[in-house]
Amino acid sequence: MMLRPRQKQFVERSVRALGEHGNSLGVAPTGSGKTVMLSAVAGQMVGGSEAKACVLAHRDELTTQNRDKFGRVNPDLSTSVVDARAKSWDGQVTFAMVPTLARPANLDQLPGLDLLVIDEAHHAAADSYRRIIDRALQRNPSCRIFGVTATPNRGDKRGLRPVFSNVADQIRIGELVRSGHLVPPRTFVIDVGVQEALGKVRRTVDDFDMTAVDAIMNRAPVTEAVIKHWREKAGQRQTVVFCSTVAHAQAVTAAFNADGVDAVLVTGDMPETERKAALAAYAAGEARVVVNVAVMTEGWDHPPTSCVVLLRPSSYKSTMIQMVGRGLSTVDPAEFPGVVKTDCVVLDFGTSTLLHGSLEQDVDLDGHEGDGEAPTKDCSECGAKVPLAVNECPLCGYVWERESPEEGAPLHSFIMSEVDLLQRSSFRWCDLFGDDAALVANGFNAWGGVFFLKGRWYGVGGQPKQTPRLLALGERTVCLAAADDWLNTHETDESAHKTRSWLNQPPTDRQLAYLPPAFRQDFGLTRYQASALLTFQFNKRAIRSLVFGADADAETGRAA
Repeated sequence: MMLRPRQKQFVERSVRALGEHGNSLGVAPTGSGKTVMLSAVAGQMVGGSEAKACVLAHRDELTTQNRDKFGRVNPDLSTSVVDARAKSWDGQVTFAMVPTLARPANLDQLPGLDLLVIDEAHHAAADSYRRIIDRALQRNPSCRIFGVTATPNRGDKRGLRPVFSNVADQIRIGELVRSGHLVPPRTFVIDVGVQEALGKVRRTVDDFDMTAVDAIMNRAPVTEAVIKHWREKAGQRQTVVFCSTVAHAQAVTAAFNADGVDAVLVTGDMPETERKAALAAYAAGEARVVVNVAVMTEGWDHPPTSCVVLLRPSSYKSTMIQMVGRGLSTVDPAEFPGVVKTDCVVLDFGTSTLLHGSLEQDVDLDGHEGDGEAPTKDCSECGAKVPLAVNECPLCGYVWERESPEEGAPLHSFIMSEVDLLQRSSFRWCDLFGDDAALVANGFNAWGGVFFLKGRWYGVGGQPKQTPRLLALGERTVCLAAADDWLNTHETDESAHKTRSWLNQPPTDRQLAYLPPAFRQDFGLTRYQASALLTFQFNKRAIRSLVFGADADAETGRAA
């Protein structure tokens, strides 16, 4: 398995920071391949030695996911598990459930560790995590502590500064949008006559006073205006709505249903069976809207969601990014046939965007990530060393001052410069017919392709003697990213062979024998171009079936 270029950079910076500071935090949002990167960091830190590492997670499924991905990134390192069913430290790298390991009897069995990795590291300030961290450092004061999270700043004000002294790297949402691993947000700030009142709501220790927000937002005329604007800008999209209180969410859900829009409600105090049933109805498309109160900011993802409605302000920018992030995932057409997703509409009826700045502007969609060591600055509040580009300290929450957006600025429109994946890819992509409508890249174990049909791109991946599969459809960048990731998953650094000299040699006689006559007269044809053409030729029928079938599904879905 290979890493994307940006993932490699994240790993290099993290390993460097661990060597310099003995601890470090990496910030990486959904879509960045967080598990792959933490696996690569752990593998580089302990590989080729007798060192031992432990990877912490707070949920059973994360422990299993982390171990599986780690094995693909580091196939030569042994692993073991400490959870409710097994308690083994035999592997060089052990994957542990925090609730299990934090118990005194299990902590007593903790061996001397050289590296402790904390997934979802925003939990590291919790008492259970601190008990594990303190015991690891007690057993080995030289144990390095590495954490990865998408959302470091928490509403409970329990910063991560006691655990981490620095931030090694931060992958920004804008980078993932430009590289095709997330869809772009289109933000609309809409005042339905409440912004002035919301601007006067006081902040509590954790957030804004949501009771006061409820008094402003939970009124029939406001909710009616919200639904009207939603119908105009996103009425056909699957939508997640964030409310201030349970009473507010109940009223909004009832209003959507009364207006003929199937909506379900999810709150923290609902019985688990009811909550699962509501989410299942939304996932199955039986409900177009899911309304919640601070439940779906983390740990939930339904990629077809392409609209986020904010009916509450958030004092933390990270909370706003969590909410908006629920709508930025790309769609796997094999899992969701007929769904075409090219962006996410964000309808902000509160003050979050005005307070924190447009999400698009903040993530700097036009910026470009440089190579080498990341420029840093020191946080004036906690003294931590953090990447220069951050506006909010990931360790203590300190916010650097920023200019307010101009009155009437069109927050929903921006220019996005995409990363040139053809240049950054570890594989050589061939334009098969010179019209930029069919691109193919070959490895030894897999191939990827992107194809254009009737205004839409399709990403396809295949392996020898296996039926190709549809990876993505929609925007060119998203399809290229999916096809390139398919190759990264099935190839290694040795098999990528992008710069091998033999690629530029003339085609072999065997290749020419299988190519159409027109290509045999192309004396500039290279061996690699011939292999890409043959890949397309041998898989042409399957590719056409996938592309035309997906196009028909998409048209059917649009008609529905």
